[in-house]
Amino acid sequence: MNGSRLDDFLALSRANPWELAPFQESLPDGSQVQVWDTGVICIEPAVPGNRDLVLSCGIHGNETAPIELCERLLNAILSGRLPCRQRLLFIFGNLAAMNLGVREVEENLNRLFSGAHARGERRNNERERADRLEQYVTRFFQARDGAERLHYDLHTAIRPSAHEKFAIYPFTHGAPYSRRQLAFLCSSGVDTILLAHGPTTTFSYFSAQSFGAHAFTVELGKVMPFGQNDARRFAAMERNLEHLIGEPAWRPPVLDLDQVRVFRVCQEIIKQSEQFCFQFSDSVANFSAFSAGALLAEDGEQQWHVRESEEAVVFPNAGVAKGQRAALMVSAVELTADMLE
Repeated sequence: MNGSRLDDFLALSRANPWELAPFQESLPDGSQVQVWDTGVICIEPAVPGNRDLVLSCGIHGNETAPIELCERLLNAILSGRLPCRQRLLFIFGNLAAMNLGVREVEENLNRLFSGAHARGERRNNERERADRLEQYVTRFFQARDGAERLHYDLHTAIRPSAHEKFAIYPFTHGAPYSRRQLAFLCSSGVDTILLAHGPTTTFSYFSAQSFGAHAFTVELGKVMPFGQNDARRFAAMERNLEHLIGEPAWRPPVLDLDQVRVFRVCQEIIKQSEQFCFQFSDSVANFSAFSAGALLAEDGEQQWHVRESEEAVVFPNAGVAKGQRAALMVSAVELTADMLE
């Protein structure tokens, strides 16, 4: 698309990190490419399949591997190398944080959904961005009924992980888990699943709860600077997303439950004050295990210990704001056929 404003959409968005006037262009195959805002681009095929797919990345600005992956997919579509056969919404989330090479500018964008951006008196650009992203996802999913709704919110983690790629399955409020979605994740190299234990203010939970979407927070490895990610480590995910986008009849291989590790949350550690500290090394990896009774963290007089025979830590971060989650403690659980649909 030589001479088009879409020739480098990510660069255009990063040059306008908080706002970009909408515009639209057409592809040779009749697809309409609609830019709704900075970092938000919708592709409407002339004859769409039965999936409405949201791919979001860069909700944390320094999580570069998913940003590069989504940019490759977008460029492949715009150049004609990848036919787009499904309605598709790309979201590059926190562009100002990308420019600074940081997780967030003022506030964690992935704690501001499901209306959290409007609570309290605090106002900032990230809260306004969360509000607009909710509106764009609403606009996208409400454009038609009857389609399968999918949202993969792609991330990388601050620290290494004993299981490099894992996904958080948002709280289902008692509904069964999707066998097909677990099969998609497993065949994409994401073979570890963490079952959320309650409602949250994450982007994936917003789509799941508000629109009945199959939505996931997908962690694809460790945070690295732009240009230092090894795309081969994400090749299975990229290949499967290409299948979803370009082949309406494609289905992932049948799920083998023996190939999936599943964890449930057994306790949540919330930072209450600036006295908060972990009782383990800052370098500990996600899913590192601790034995029963082990002291995990202290905050003034409050202490957290391992309650079960063994628990593993996920997302430990003592630097979060007061009142936010500093870590999750999880334990292995068996996912049985009666829990699936």
